[in-house]
Amino acid sequence: MRAYFQPSDLIPAELNVEAVHHRPDVIVVTAHGQSRGCSCPECGTTSHRVHSRYARIITDLPCAGRRIKLHLTVRRFVCDVVHCRRKIFAERFGDGVIRPMARRTARLETLVHHLALALGGRPAARFADRLGLPVSNDTLLRTVRRYDRPPPPPPSVIGIDDWAWRRNHRYGTIICDLERRKTIALLPDREPSTAKAWLVEQPQIEIVARDRGGGYAQAAAQALPQAEQIADRWHLMENASHAFLDAVRKSMRQVRMAVGTATVNPRLLTAAERLQYEGYLRREETNSVIRGLVGDGVSIKEIMRRTGHSRKLVRSVIRGQRTDIFRVRQTSLEPHLPWLEAQWDAGSRNGAELWRQLRLAGFGGGLRVVTEWATRRRRAEKAENGLGHAPAARTIARLMTLERNNLTKAQTMTVAAIEEHLPDLVEARDVVESFHEMLRRKSRNDLDSWIDRAETSLVASFANGVIRDRAAVQNAITSIWSNGQTEGQITKLKLIKRQMYGRGKLDLLEARIVGAP
Repeated sequence: MRAYFQPSDLIPAELNVEAVHHRPDVIVVTAHGQSRGCSCPECGTTSHRVHSRYARIITDLPCAGRRIKLHLTVRRFVCDVVHCRRKIFAERFGDGVIRPMARRTARLETLVHHLALALGGRPAARFADRLGLPVSNDTLLRTVRRYDRPPPPPPSVIGIDDWAWRRNHRYGTIICDLERRKTIALLPDREPSTAKAWLVEQPQIEIVARDRGGGYAQAAAQALPQAEQIADRWHLMENASHAFLDAVRKSMRQVRMAVGTATVNPRLLTAAERLQYEGYLRREETNSVIRGLVGDGVSIKEIMRRTGHSRKLVRSVIRGQRTDIFRVRQTSLEPHLPWLEAQWDAGSRNGAELWRQLRLAGFGGGLRVVTEWATRRRRAEKAENGLGHAPAARTIARLMTLERNNLTKAQTMTVAAIEEHLPDLVEARDVVESFHEMLRRKSRNDLDSWIDRAETSLVASFANGVIRDRAAVQNAITSIWSNGQTEGQITKLKLIKRQMYGRGKLDLLEARIVGAP
């Protein structure tokens, strides 16, 4: 069967083609409406009396890589109804064809709208130009703002968390429907009153998954007293690990005595370590002044005024969190340390030779990294107390929580010395590990016994936080819901916000995240 293709098949319905003109980059189609009459937009009466005609230029979808321009002849009709306020009106084609006063057909407008939702302003403008429908980034953003979003279905299970407009300066709130796995609202700040005002309008909500901050817990308790609150499991595990790290930081003086590095010989230090040690001595002078003022009963605010230090620094000194001498950073040698230790124990002590062998094994670092490690290793052996210096608190916390089979000989000796002299720190580690195990196995009945054990350990502050949020923690242990989906939506939100080159205001973000299909 032979198929016939007509020019009228290219343009929207309700239009008749009069002529087609081809140009190198554009196809001009002259057309007019098919209907004999038109309904008055004021009174709805159909009129067949033509008053005049005028021309409109409408952009349509491209064809074969060339733009299409519709030169549309539009009629003006006379309304014959005496009491109608509008005497003359223009021909209407329907919102599905060409909207009133539009410069694009409805199908092209839909495509532009979806491009703006997916890519934003400038990226969508560049991509649209390649598709043969040039449109500016401002027009794309106006298209996003123009369309109203249908209200989402009332949620029953939500996740709520904060996200950063600008980190450490300004934050907003994101609310997700966990059942439909979709963001349903963005709030301009993270104040409890703002979250409460939104939650009051959603009385059908039964479950609220949230982080461990007190603001959202307070808002949910006041707005939805019947709803169950679920603390985020990832934050619970991270808070427990951080509590153990704080316990290690507070015990660093005892740790240095346990591993035999209570006194540091500056002659055994490298140049970089000597700079860190001098900084530690300066910090100790500041710490002693602050601790003396605390011992005299001076308030934190008064200490800030007298010393000129920030509240954060004063509190860290009071909590014993500024005791590290050497702040050891993650090194590129970390995966290769067991091999290096084995070669060192076998008698291979030349740093350049070790580096050449590592290069053959796939190591991408420079020669200096390996030679500095060899220098530190050599000086540590010459030290009277065995080790050159105690590792940083973060390193000790990591070594104490790793499997013994994954530690080198020197690391095993360090951990063994710490465990022998600091049983309270070992108890704190066991308490944190048992909490992690309780979350993994969903052992809700073990929470009370864990609290009794943790209250007398070095992580008692974390245990007190769990007691204050006991119901939400119990639900986190057993519930299938968590705030992980919300964290994923925050990652998506950050990506979209950065794509918008600073134009990511709340209405645009809501349109692209909440209103996206």
